[in-house]
Amino acid sequence: MKKQFFTLVFFVTLTTWVGFDFLNAQGCIAVRHMSCATGGINNTNTALTKGQIQFTAGYRYLHSYKHFIGTVEQKHRVEEGTEVINTAHSFDFGFSYALSGRLSLAINLPYNDNARSSLYEHYGNSSEANPGHQRFFTYSSGIGDLRVSATYWMLDPMKSTKGNFALGIGIKAPTGNPNAQDNFHRLDKNKKEYIQYKSVDQSMQLGDGSWGANVEIQGYHSVFNNASVYYNGFYLFSPRNINPLTNFSVPDQFAGRLGLNYSLLPKQGIAVSLGGRIEGLPAIDLIGKSEGSRRPGYIVSVEPGIFWMTAHHTFAFNLPVAVHRNRIKSWPDRQDPFGLRHGDAAFADYLLSATYSYRF
Repeated sequence: MKKQFFTLVFFVTLTTWVGFDFLNAQGCIAVRHMSCATGGINNTNTALTKGQIQFTAGYRYLHSYKHFIGTVEQKHRVEEGTEVINTAHSFDFGFSYALSGRLSLAINLPYNDNARSSLYEHYGNSSEANPGHQRFFTYSSGIGDLRVSATYWMLDPMKSTKGNFALGIGIKAPTGNPNAQDNFHRLDKNKKEYIQYKSVDQSMQLGDGSWGANVEIQGYHSVFNNASVYYNGFYLFSPRNINPLTNFSVPDQFAGRLGLNYSLLPKQGIAVSLGGRIEGLPAIDLIGKSEGSRRPGYIVSVEPGIFWMTAHHTFAFNLPVAVHRNRIKSWPDRQDPFGLRHGDAAFADYLLSATYSYRF
Protein backbone atom coordinates (compact mmCIF):
# COMPACT_ATOMS: atom_id res chain seq x y z
CA MET A 1 0.00 0.00 0.00
CA LYS A 2 2.80 2.39 0.83
CA LYS A 3 4.42 1.83 -2.53
CA GLN A 4 1.14 2.44 -4.37
CA PHE A 5 0.53 5.57 -2.36
CA PHE A 6 3.88 7.09 -3.25
CA THR A 7 3.33 6.07 -6.86
CA LEU A 8 0.18 8.16 -6.86
CA VAL A 9 1.89 11.00 -5.05
CA PHE A 10 4.52 11.01 -7.76
CA PHE A 11 2.02 11.33 -10.53
CA VAL A 12 -0.32 13.81 -8.88
CA THR A 13 2.43 16.07 -7.70
CA LEU A 14 4.59 16.08 -10.77
CA THR A 15 3.07 14.67 -13.91
CA THR A 16 -0.18 16.65 -13.62
CA TRP A 17 1.88 19.78 -13.45
CA VAL A 18 1.48 19.69 -17.23
CA GLY A 19 -2.08 20.70 -16.55
CA PHE A 20 -0.92 24.32 -16.25
CA ASP A 21 -1.89 25.67 -19.33
CA PHE A 22 -1.07 28.93 -19.07
CA LEU A 23 -0.58 28.74 -19.86
CA ASN A 24 -3.35 28.68 -22.02
CA ALA A 25 -4.00 30.53 -18.89
CA GLN A 26 -7.73 30.73 -18.92
CA GLY A 27 -8.69 33.01 -21.75
CA CYS A 28 -7.36 36.07 -23.52
CA ILE A 29 -4.97 36.85 -20.70
CA ALA A 30 -2.35 34.50 -22.02
CA VAL A 31 -0.53 35.37 -25.20
CA ARG A 32 -0.27 31.70 -26.13
CA HIS A 33 -0.39 28.23 -24.67
CA MET A 34 2.79 26.85 -23.15
CA SER A 35 2.88 23.88 -20.79
CA CYS A 36 5.06 24.36 -17.76
CA ALA A 37 6.58 20.92 -17.47
CA THR A 38 6.40 17.34 -18.59
CA GLY A 39 6.19 14.21 -16.49
CA GLY A 40 9.05 11.91 -15.71
CA ILE A 41 10.38 13.43 -12.50
CA ASN A 42 11.37 10.69 -10.04
CA ASN A 43 10.47 10.01 -6.41
CA THR A 44 11.15 7.34 -3.82
CA ASN A 45 9.21 4.40 -5.23
CA THR A 46 8.61 5.41 -8.82
CA ALA A 47 12.00 6.77 -9.77
CA LEU A 48 13.03 6.02 -13.31
CA THR A 49 16.25 4.11 -13.20
CA LYS A 50 19.23 5.38 -15.11
CA GLY A 51 18.49 5.31 -18.82
CA GLN A 52 14.71 4.86 -18.54
CA ILE A 53 12.31 6.97 -20.65
CA GLN A 54 8.78 8.21 -20.04
CA PHE A 55 6.36 9.56 -22.64
CA THR A 56 3.66 12.07 -21.65
CA ALA A 57 0.74 13.39 -23.68
CA GLY A 58 -1.59 16.10 -22.41
CA TYR A 59 -4.82 17.71 -23.63
CA ARG A 60 -6.40 20.97 -22.46
CA TYR A 61 -9.63 22.71 -23.39
CA LEU A 62 -10.92 26.16 -22.55
CA HIS A 63 -13.77 28.39 -23.65
CA SER A 64 -13.36 32.03 -22.57
CA TYR A 65 -16.00 34.71 -22.97
CA LYS A 66 -16.43 36.63 -19.69
CA HIS A 67 -14.77 40.06 -19.78
CA PHE A 68 -13.15 41.67 -16.74
CA ILE A 69 -11.62 45.05 -15.98
CA GLY A 70 -9.70 44.52 -12.78
CA THR A 71 -11.86 42.13 -10.75
CA VAL A 72 -15.15 43.56 -12.07
CA GLU A 73 -16.96 41.44 -14.63
CA GLN A 74 -18.28 43.39 -17.61
CA LYS A 75 -21.60 41.55 -17.72
CA HIS A 76 -23.04 43.90 -20.34
CA ARG A 77 -20.70 42.40 -22.95
CA VAL A 78 -22.53 39.06 -22.87
CA GLU A 79 -25.94 40.75 -22.55
CA GLU A 80 -25.24 42.90 -25.61
CA GLY A 81 -23.66 40.04 -27.55
CA THR A 82 -20.34 41.88 -28.02
CA GLU A 83 -18.22 39.44 -26.02
CA VAL A 84 -15.10 37.93 -27.57
CA ILE A 85 -15.15 34.13 -27.53
CA ASN A 86 -11.94 32.08 -27.56
CA THR A 87 -12.01 28.29 -27.85
CA ALA A 88 -8.68 26.48 -27.55
CA HIS A 89 -7.68 22.83 -27.88
CA SER A 90 -4.08 22.30 -26.79
CA PHE A 91 -1.97 19.16 -26.92
CA ASP A 92 1.43 18.52 -25.36
CA PHE A 93 3.87 15.77 -26.21
CA GLY A 94 6.94 15.16 -24.09
CA PHE A 95 9.72 12.70 -23.31
CA SER A 96 11.73 12.58 -20.11
CA TYR A 97 14.99 10.71 -19.58
CA ALA A 98 16.59 9.74 -16.27
CA LEU A 99 20.30 10.42 -16.07
CA SER A 100 20.17 9.09 -12.50
CA GLY A 101 17.68 8.49 -9.71
CA ARG A 102 17.70 12.22 -8.94
CA LEU A 103 18.38 14.02 -12.21
CA SER A 104 16.04 14.02 -15.20
CA LEU A 105 15.94 15.78 -18.55
CA ALA A 106 12.68 16.53 -20.37
CA ILE A 107 11.59 17.92 -23.72
CA ASN A 108 8.08 19.13 -24.48
CA LEU A 109 6.41 20.37 -27.65
CA PRO A 110 2.84 21.74 -27.68
CA TYR A 111 0.37 21.76 -30.56
CA ASN A 112 -2.47 24.28 -30.46
CA ASP A 113 -5.76 24.72 -32.31
CA ASN A 114 -7.50 28.06 -31.65
CA ALA A 115 -10.73 29.67 -32.77
CA ARG A 116 -11.79 33.24 -31.95
CA SER A 117 -15.18 34.83 -32.55
CA SER A 118 -15.79 38.59 -32.29
CA LEU A 119 -17.57 41.60 -33.71
CA TYR A 120 -15.08 44.40 -33.05
CA GLU A 121 -12.24 42.86 -35.08
CA HIS A 122 -14.45 42.69 -38.18
CA TYR A 123 -17.47 44.92 -38.90
CA GLY A 124 -17.48 46.42 -35.40
CA ASN A 125 -19.44 46.31 -32.14
CA SER A 126 -21.77 49.27 -32.64
CA SER A 127 -25.24 49.02 -34.18
CA GLU A 128 -24.30 51.74 -36.65
CA ALA A 129 -21.21 49.95 -37.94
CA ASN A 130 -22.68 46.47 -37.68
CA PRO A 131 -26.49 46.66 -37.79
CA GLY A 132 -26.78 42.95 -38.53
CA HIS A 133 -24.70 42.14 -35.45
CA GLN A 134 -22.58 39.79 -37.58
CA ARG A 135 -19.89 37.76 -35.88
CA PHE A 136 -16.91 36.18 -37.66
CA PHE A 137 -14.17 33.70 -36.75
CA THR A 138 -10.40 33.69 -37.02
CA TYR A 139 -8.27 30.57 -36.59
CA SER A 140 -4.72 29.47 -35.85
CA SER A 141 -3.17 26.03 -35.49
CA GLY A 142 0.30 24.53 -35.33
CA ILE A 143 3.18 23.71 -33.01
CA GLY A 144 4.03 26.06 -30.18
CA ASP A 145 7.28 26.95 -28.43
CA LEU A 146 9.43 23.96 -27.47
CA ARG A 147 10.80 23.68 -23.94
CA VAL A 148 13.80 21.69 -22.67
CA SER A 149 14.32 21.33 -18.91
CA ALA A 150 16.35 19.62 -16.23
CA THR A 151 15.01 18.71 -12.76
CA TYR A 152 16.93 17.55 -9.70
CA TRP A 153 15.62 16.06 -6.45
CA MET A 154 17.30 17.90 -3.59
CA LEU A 155 17.00 14.95 -1.19
CA ASP A 156 17.89 11.35 -1.89
CA PRO A 157 14.58 9.71 -2.95
CA MET A 158 15.71 6.37 -1.51
CA LYS A 159 16.17 7.92 1.95
CA SER A 160 13.54 10.67 2.05
CA THR A 161 10.38 8.55 1.95
CA LYS A 162 8.07 11.06 3.66
CA GLY A 163 8.73 14.03 1.43
CA ASN A 164 11.02 15.60 -1.09
CA PHE A 165 11.32 18.59 -3.38
CA ALA A 166 12.91 19.22 -6.75
CA LEU A 167 14.31 22.30 -8.45
CA GLY A 168 14.31 22.74 -12.19
CA ILE A 169 15.57 25.05 -14.89
CA GLY A 170 14.65 25.16 -18.54
CA ILE A 171 14.97 26.91 -21.88
CA LYS A 172 12.13 27.87 -24.20
CA ALA A 173 12.92 27.91 -27.92
CA PRO A 174 10.91 30.02 -30.43
CA THR A 175 9.63 27.12 -32.54
CA GLY A 176 6.01 28.34 -32.75
CA ASN A 177 4.85 30.73 -35.48
CA PRO A 178 5.12 34.24 -33.94
CA ASN A 179 2.91 35.82 -36.61
CA ALA A 180 -0.06 33.55 -37.29
CA GLN A 181 -2.47 35.30 -39.68
CA ASP A 182 -6.02 34.87 -40.93
CA ASN A 183 -8.82 36.67 -42.79
CA PHE A 184 -10.72 39.56 -41.20
CA HIS A 185 -14.04 40.79 -42.63
CA ARG A 186 -14.11 44.58 -43.00
CA LEU A 187 -16.48 47.17 -44.50
CA ASP A 188 -15.39 50.14 -46.55
CA LYS A 189 -17.09 53.56 -46.43
CA ASN A 190 -19.74 52.29 -48.85
CA LYS A 191 -20.51 49.33 -46.58
CA LYS A 192 -19.00 46.93 -49.07
CA GLU A 193 -17.14 43.99 -47.55
CA TYR A 194 -13.49 43.32 -48.20
CA ILE A 195 -11.07 40.82 -46.65
CA GLN A 196 -7.99 41.90 -44.75
CA TYR A 197 -5.33 39.26 -44.12
CA LYS A 198 -3.34 40.10 -40.99
CA SER A 199 -2.05 38.88 -37.62
CA VAL A 200 -4.55 37.18 -35.35
CA ASP A 201 -5.02 38.26 -31.75
CA GLN A 202 -2.18 37.71 -29.29
CA SER A 203 -4.23 35.08 -27.40
CA MET A 204 -4.10 32.92 -30.57
CA GLN A 205 -0.45 33.35 -31.52
CA LEU A 206 1.44 30.04 -31.54
CA GLY A 207 4.74 31.54 -30.39
CA ASP A 208 6.30 34.85 -29.40
CA GLY A 209 9.49 34.69 -31.50
CA SER A 210 11.68 34.84 -28.42
CA TRP A 211 14.00 32.65 -26.41
CA GLY A 212 13.14 32.33 -22.73
CA ALA A 213 14.24 30.62 -19.53
CA ASN A 214 12.31 29.24 -16.59
CA VAL A 215 12.80 28.16 -13.00
CA GLU A 216 10.50 25.86 -11.06
CA ILE A 217 10.03 24.04 -7.79
CA GLN A 218 7.83 21.04 -7.06
CA GLY A 219 7.47 18.71 -4.13
CA TYR A 220 5.35 16.74 -1.72
CA HIS A 221 5.19 15.82 1.96
CA SER A 222 3.22 13.07 3.69
CA VAL A 223 0.84 14.48 6.32
CA PHE A 224 -1.14 11.41 7.44
CA ASN A 225 -2.02 7.92 6.25
CA ASN A 226 -2.65 7.87 2.48
CA ALA A 227 -2.48 11.67 2.21
CA SER A 228 0.19 14.05 0.99
CA VAL A 229 0.53 17.80 0.48
CA TYR A 230 1.79 18.83 -2.96
CA TYR A 231 3.10 22.17 -4.22
CA ASN A 232 4.43 23.60 -7.48
CA GLY A 233 5.86 26.92 -8.58
CA PHE A 234 6.88 28.07 -12.06
CA TYR A 235 8.19 31.30 -13.57
CA LEU A 236 9.12 31.93 -17.21
CA PHE A 237 11.50 34.81 -18.00
CA SER A 238 11.04 36.45 -21.42
CA PRO A 239 13.70 39.16 -21.78
CA ARG A 240 12.62 40.31 -25.24
CA ASN A 241 10.49 43.45 -25.25
CA ILE A 242 8.26 43.28 -28.36
CA ASN A 243 7.67 40.85 -31.19
CA PRO A 244 8.44 43.13 -34.17
CA LEU A 245 6.18 41.14 -36.50
CA THR A 246 3.04 41.90 -34.50
CA ASN A 247 4.01 44.62 -31.99
CA PHE A 248 2.71 42.31 -29.27
CA SER A 249 4.58 42.31 -25.98
CA VAL A 250 6.64 39.25 -25.04
CA PRO A 251 5.54 38.63 -21.45
CA ASP A 252 6.79 36.60 -18.51
CA GLN A 253 4.43 33.90 -17.22
CA PHE A 254 3.90 32.37 -13.78
CA ALA A 255 1.93 29.69 -11.96
CA GLY A 256 1.61 28.12 -8.52
CA ARG A 257 -0.27 25.19 -7.00
CA LEU A 258 -0.88 23.94 -3.47
CA GLY A 259 -3.15 21.09 -2.41
CA LEU A 260 -3.76 17.68 -0.90
CA ASN A 261 -3.62 14.24 -2.56
CA TYR A 262 -5.46 11.27 -1.11
CA SER A 263 -5.06 7.63 -2.10
CA LEU A 264 -8.71 6.62 -2.36
CA LEU A 265 -8.27 3.01 -3.55
CA PRO A 266 -4.60 2.10 -3.14
CA LYS A 267 -4.91 -1.44 -4.50
CA GLN A 268 -6.63 -0.17 -7.65
CA GLY A 269 -4.16 2.70 -8.04
CA ILE A 270 -6.85 5.40 -7.76
CA ALA A 271 -6.29 8.74 -6.01
CA VAL A 272 -8.03 12.11 -5.79
CA SER A 273 -6.73 15.59 -5.14
CA LEU A 274 -8.02 19.02 -4.22
CA GLY A 275 -6.05 22.23 -4.21
CA GLY A 276 -5.71 25.85 -5.20
CA ARG A 277 -4.01 27.23 -8.28
CA ILE A 278 -2.90 30.65 -9.52
CA GLU A 279 -1.58 31.48 -12.99
CA GLY A 280 -1.18 34.42 -15.28
CA LEU A 281 0.97 37.16 -16.80
CA PRO A 282 2.64 40.01 -14.89
CA ALA A 283 2.28 43.58 -16.12
CA ILE A 284 6.04 44.20 -15.76
CA ASP A 285 8.67 41.58 -16.64
CA LEU A 286 11.49 40.85 -14.22
CA ILE A 287 14.06 41.20 -17.01
CA GLY A 288 13.79 43.61 -19.93
CA LYS A 289 11.10 46.07 -20.97
CA SER A 290 7.36 45.43 -20.96
CA GLU A 291 6.07 47.63 -23.77
CA GLY A 292 3.71 46.65 -26.57
CA SER A 293 0.29 45.08 -26.32
CA ARG A 294 -0.38 42.53 -23.58
CA ARG A 295 -3.30 41.64 -21.31
CA PRO A 296 -1.73 41.04 -17.89
CA GLY A 297 -3.66 39.48 -15.05
CA TYR A 298 -4.19 36.28 -13.13
CA ILE A 299 -6.71 33.58 -12.33
CA VAL A 300 -7.19 31.86 -8.96
CA SER A 301 -8.89 28.47 -9.26
CA VAL A 302 -10.06 25.57 -7.14
CA GLU A 303 -8.58 22.44 -8.72
CA PRO A 304 -10.07 18.97 -8.12
CA GLY A 305 -8.47 15.97 -9.79
CA ILE A 306 -8.69 12.19 -10.11
CA PHE A 307 -5.88 9.80 -11.11
CA TRP A 308 -5.35 6.16 -12.03
CA MET A 309 -1.98 4.47 -12.33
CA THR A 310 -0.78 1.00 -13.35
CA ALA A 311 2.74 -0.36 -13.73
CA HIS A 312 3.29 1.40 -17.06
CA HIS A 313 0.26 3.66 -17.64
CA THR A 314 -0.92 6.76 -15.82
CA PHE A 315 -4.12 8.70 -16.48
CA ALA A 316 -5.11 12.02 -14.90
CA PHE A 317 -8.04 14.39 -15.12
CA ASN A 318 -8.08 17.90 -13.60
CA LEU A 319 -10.79 20.54 -13.67
CA PRO A 320 -9.60 23.93 -12.32
CA VAL A 321 -12.64 26.17 -11.73
CA ALA A 322 -12.02 29.92 -11.57
CA VAL A 323 -13.02 31.65 -8.32
CA HIS A 324 -11.17 34.95 -8.80
CA ARG A 325 -10.15 36.74 -12.03
CA ASN A 326 -8.23 40.00 -12.23
CA ARG A 327 -7.17 41.88 -15.36
CA ILE A 328 -4.53 44.19 -13.93
CA LYS A 329 -3.23 47.34 -15.64
CA SER A 330 -0.64 46.81 -18.37
CA TRP A 331 2.46 48.92 -18.94
CA PRO A 332 0.64 51.11 -21.54
CA ASP A 333 -2.32 51.47 -19.13
CA ARG A 334 0.05 52.78 -16.47
CA GLN A 335 1.30 55.53 -18.79
CA ASP A 336 -2.06 57.32 -18.55
CA PRO A 337 -1.33 60.46 -16.46
CA PHE A 338 -4.91 60.50 -15.18
CA GLY A 339 -4.88 56.84 -14.14
CA LEU A 340 -8.11 56.11 -15.99
CA ARG A 341 -6.92 53.74 -18.70
CA HIS A 342 -7.54 50.10 -17.88
CA GLY A 343 -8.01 47.51 -20.63
CA ASP A 344 -10.13 44.40 -20.32
CA ALA A 345 -9.55 40.69 -20.93
CA ALA A 346 -11.79 37.67 -21.36
CA PHE A 347 -11.54 34.66 -19.05
CA ALA A 348 -12.89 31.12 -18.97
CA ASP A 349 -14.96 29.68 -16.14
CA TYR A 350 -12.93 26.49 -16.05
CA LEU A 351 -10.08 24.60 -17.69
CA LEU A 352 -10.33 20.92 -18.60
CA SER A 353 -7.03 19.01 -18.45
CA ALA A 354 -6.35 15.33 -19.21
CA THR A 355 -2.92 13.66 -19.15
CA TYR A 356 -1.58 10.23 -20.09
CA SER A 357 1.91 8.90 -19.36
CA TYR A 358 3.65 5.71 -20.38
CA ARG A 359 6.88 4.41 -18.89
CA PHE A 360 9.13 2.32 -21.11
